[in-house]
Amino acid sequence: MTTLFLAQSLTSAAPSDLKVWAYVGFVALVLIFLALDLGVFHRDAHEVSMKESLIWSAIWLTCGISFSAFVYFAYEGHWLGLGLNTPKYLDGKIVLGEVTGSVATIQYLTGYVVEKSLAMDNIFVIAMVFGFFAIPRKYQHRVLFWGIVGALVMRGGMIFLGAELIMRYTWILIFFGFFLILTALKMALIKSEEDPSKNPIVKLARKYFRTVDFFDGQRFFTRRTEPPVYETDSITGKATQLPARPGSLSLKSAITPLFLALIMVEITDLVFAVDSIPAIFAITPDPFIVFTSNIFAILGLRALYFCLAALIAKFRFLKPALILILAFVGVKLLLLAFPPYFNDLGLTASEIKSIKIEPMISLIVVLSTLFLASVLSILLPAKAQEHPVSTDK
Repeated sequence: MTTLFLAQSLTSAAPSDLKVWAYVGFVALVLIFLALDLGVFHRDAHEVSMKESLIWSAIWLTCGISFSAFVYFAYEGHWLGLGLNTPKYLDGKIVLGEVTGSVATIQYLTGYVVEKSLAMDNIFVIAMVFGFFAIPRKYQHRVLFWGIVGALVMRGGMIFLGAELIMRYTWILIFFGFFLILTALKMALIKSEEDPSKNPIVKLARKYFRTVDFFDGQRFFTRRTEPPVYETDSITGKATQLPARPGSLSLKSAITPLFLALIMVEITDLVFAVDSIPAIFAITPDPFIVFTSNIFAILGLRALYFCLAALIAKFRFLKPALILILAFVGVKLLLLAFPPYFNDLGLTASEIKSIKIEPMISLIVVLSTLFLASVLSILLPAKAQEHPVSTDK
């Protein structure tokens, strides 16, 4: 009886009401992925090898690309109302109408590639954060996992807020376009801060909360006042943490460097989300496409980090490629949104039409830029330093 009632409710519901279930199903799928990741495959802290990271990168990449098949059939068949009364760009305006499966699929893949590309730059900063706090490799996965969970919540809120704003105030698209171009110029001309200790959040945490300079396993908080002692099993070779010395435990918990690193990872993602979310809104105003492509792109960020953290410095033309991609989507958005406002304000003698760059062209431009940057990085590698700094201690 309950199943029949639910089926009747879904059948009689409006498309906008049914779309809620699409989001619920997607979030449930993501939570299952995360639960399996941390609870089954990475239950014990260990150093992620290159082989393991390559396997997981391939798995996440396959999941992200395979989801485009669902997007195609869901929008083509209007499952749960997807593709009906959907926001889309038309003559520089946002209108509600039908979106076909092929158009939605191209938009999803373009958004996925753009977000995946911009996530590369995030890896530079994460590597710097881990290096500054001296996070052992076996604990880095835990920090990245909870960093991704926080990113899901923050980005979800920002995406739906952005979707609501552009539906009510279309002129925000012009702001997004200028913001992306300014971001590209900032990346090209201004060197970012490289010292996490100067971050105001880290300063506040150390000023107002008790912190320690040692790790207590993979815990974010500890009551220890002394670094833990480990005993190595002579047979298995596995290190076991010994109980704290009597009288060495504090009544209050303290923040470990692991939690400070997590704070910095969250802040880093927030900063990059401010840049990347307007970039994907330049591709489509459909919040479902924006949300799913964005989330799938960052879900594989952990595995991608372990693959590229040691190699990414060799791709010397990657950052210029990201700058060009940001500038491209910014110009694309301005060409789409600017002309109607010139006409509305009476600034032109004759009507100027919007210039819409088709999703397929956008996808080709993004992929071609990344491919060219990769090829040039291999053919023209950076010159090795004459006197490299030794990292031996």
